[in-house]
Amino acid sequence: MHEDFERCVRAVQAKDDRFDGWFFTAVTTTRIYCRASCPVVPPKPENMTFYPSAAAAQEAGFRACKRCRPDASPGSPQWNERADLVARAMRLIADGVVDTGGVSGLAARLGYSVRQVERHVRAELGAGPLSLARAQRAQTARLLIETTGLSMIDVALAAGFGSVRTFNDTVREVFALSPTELRARVRTTPAAAPGTLSLRLPYRKPLFPDNLFGHLVATGVPGVEEWRDGAYRRTLRLPHGPAVVALKPEEGFIGCRLTLSDLRDLSTAISRCRRLLDLDADPVAVDDLLATDPMLAPMVAAAPGRRVPRTVDGDEFAVRAVLGQQVSTAAARTHAARLVVAHGDPVDDPEGGLTHVFPDAEALAELDPESLAMPQSRKRTLLGLIAELTGGDLDLGAGSDWLRARERLNALPGFGPWTVESIAMRSLGDPDAFLPTDLGVKIAAKEYGLSPSALIEQGERWRPWRAYAVQHLWATGDHPINKLPAA
Repeated sequence: MHEDFERCVRAVQAKDDRFDGWFFTAVTTTRIYCRASCPVVPPKPENMTFYPSAAAAQEAGFRACKRCRPDASPGSPQWNERADLVARAMRLIADGVVDTGGVSGLAARLGYSVRQVERHVRAELGAGPLSLARAQRAQTARLLIETTGLSMIDVALAAGFGSVRTFNDTVREVFALSPTELRARVRTTPAAAPGTLSLRLPYRKPLFPDNLFGHLVATGVPGVEEWRDGAYRRTLRLPHGPAVVALKPEEGFIGCRLTLSDLRDLSTAISRCRRLLDLDADPVAVDDLLATDPMLAPMVAAAPGRRVPRTVDGDEFAVRAVLGQQVSTAAARTHAARLVVAHGDPVDDPEGGLTHVFPDAEALAELDPESLAMPQSRKRTLLGLIAELTGGDLDLGAGSDWLRARERLNALPGFGPWTVESIAMRSLGDPDAFLPTDLGVKIAAKEYGLSPSALIEQGERWRPWRAYAVQHLWATGDHPINKLPAA
């Protein structure tokens, strides 16, 4: 979009927050870059230059605006709408892959050479993977500076900088302030509890929280997830250790309280929470298309901004999807809870009732199939999935190839369309995943006089947003997944 000069100018002049994260406005006279909705008086069009990423603006010598904080804007929705090389790379960069494995690690995860990844990412983002990761580290550093009392040395290391000097230089270059000056501007008292941070996660309006949080709570695994004091809480498995997060819907943002065992996991934790709640979606684009269907139009009008609940761990959801085959939600939760107690890693949660991190595939590889209270066919399905995950042939993470993942899942015994598309919707994050065989979807379609074949045909009109259409169809039923739990 940044190449459409007139459209970008109109968005800046209208201070349209729907375009925050789509592009960044650099002002040639002040050498500052902003988000589209910056509250200051818009510059003259002849003084505007547009960039596709904050990293590209920084590479061009512009520093971040202190008013609108463009580095903290919602991510571009296209990275979660696409499954091409660049979109997969951007999801992995957000997940911290470059910080832990470098560009070579990123390329290996994507199955391309370093040169190919560099070329494709730079062509579309105006900056290479290292610069994009550097911009993310700068944002993480600012959060730690402003929300904790950590020493600057600890902040530098936690944000992923190789040296304090690089940390200082980067912060000055990006924010035009030293780390000490950034902290001096903060009016609130930093968090006292070690490793605990309170953040605000921005999103594009509108957002309808009822089904989003209702679904997560209604299907939550005891010990791993809970609803407490008006917030959805769960444990996270992160690169450097476990964490606990509390996510609460607020006016204009999602309140996020993170308790990390290692602050180096901050940016990864934020990325996974945003992915879980689908916060980088473009709800206006989704609703505009779905509202053209006479059947869905009243549903969209009644609940604009529905999101698709995703997951913080693709492997975890795949296991839970198999456990949920042909059983009730309560039975699926019971099966999952037993696995958690037997194979999950314990965590300490003094603020609530969370007890474990959901076990990873390696831990589940040790389970005794005779301990599973389920039919033999489903045991074989679960064990087949676990073997595929531990063998490394199935990638359900942020940078997965959606087509290849579907092919691998379809080849597994016991995997039908419902299971595959459920995993595509929640684990892979495919916005066009469709569940025409789901009982709730079929009941809703029947109420509108649609046969199974007619539902599939009509679903073609909802592309590429069929996963969002499913959320609206589920909402026609009286089920806890459609309701925001009581505080």
